[in-house]
Amino acid sequence: MGFVGEFKEFAMKGNVLDMAIGIIIGAAFGSVVTSLVKDIIMPPIGLVLGKVDFANLFISLTGVHYDTLAAAQAAGAPTINYGTFINAVISFLIVAFVVFLIIRQVNAMRSKPLPPAPNTKECPYCKENVSLAAVRCPHCTSEIGK
Repeated sequence: MGFVGEFKEFAMKGNVLDMAIGIIIGAAFGSVVTSLVKDIIMPPIGLVLGKVDFANLFISLTGVHYDTLAAAQAAGAPTINYGTFINAVISFLIVAFVVFLIIRQVNAMRSKPLPPAPNTKECPYCKENVSLAAVRCPHCTSEIGK
């Protein structure tokens, strides 16, 4: 089997396809969480903290004051965008929490392993455990049949 055949066999395995689907869904989920943080969670937090727009929290490294991050970027000024970083950290925490909840639910839904089948039976006379294949109890020597 050549390289192309090996690659095709690898790519067509179920776990590779599952992983690809997971990445696609994860990317879509990431954009939803980013919007949730940027558009829904951060505005009320910013309002409570004195009408702060986290997207516009930055430090200009040139020493020149800019009113907005967009203005600083349009001027080509190097900036440290710590407000954007705060948004990213909150997004990460939300994604991590949701993944935790999903994994927790999956683990709860997994079936518990069945206990092993018994390999002994009880002697009806002396109540001791004997092998399932035994026809006579080794403890009381009674015939117990199969």
